[in-house]
Amino acid sequence: MMYSFMGGGLFCAIVGNILLVVSTATDYWMQYRLSGSFAHQGLWRYCMSGKCYMQTDSIAYWNATRAFMILSTMTCFAGIIAGILSFAHFSAFERFNRSFAAGIMFFVSTLFVLLAMAIYTGVTVNFLGKRFGDWRFSWSYILGWVALLMNFFAGIFYMCAYRMHECRRVAGPR
Repeated sequence: MMYSFMGGGLFCAIVGNILLVVSTATDYWMQYRLSGSFAHQGLWRYCMSGKCYMQTDSIAYWNATRAFMILSTMTCFAGIIAGILSFAHFSAFERFNRSFAAGIMFFVSTLFVLLAMAIYTGVTVNFLGKRFGDWRFSWSYILGWVALLMNFFAGIFYMCAYRMHECRRVAGPR
């Protein structure tokens, strides 16, 4: 049963990390109409009339969102490594529980995504949304929220696996 939780957590974490990478790298966080033509923007580029341009402005909310998304991706990847290692039993690491460490890393990754999404959402709704009358969040942005859920559930699964391991260890052999 413990391995089922770890397997489910690992699946959620891998999917979540892929979604984080795709969300961070793509240019469809927001779509809007500008001067009669459609435009879209991501964290790194904005595109208008079929041409894309780099975001050269060093605006604090973009930098914060980028940083938290990158930190979340790296933390999730480290959690995946710890999660894979938790399937192996090394006597040298008896006091260090890898499933607990993986769960904590997935929760930290979830926190970073939450911070990134909250910053972007707050600024977009309060500032950019008023600047562009006809706008909406797009699929890259939505993938960020789905990645948050996947990382959260990966953390839940790994914490359940940890609790099962601890209960079995405390109860001792039967």
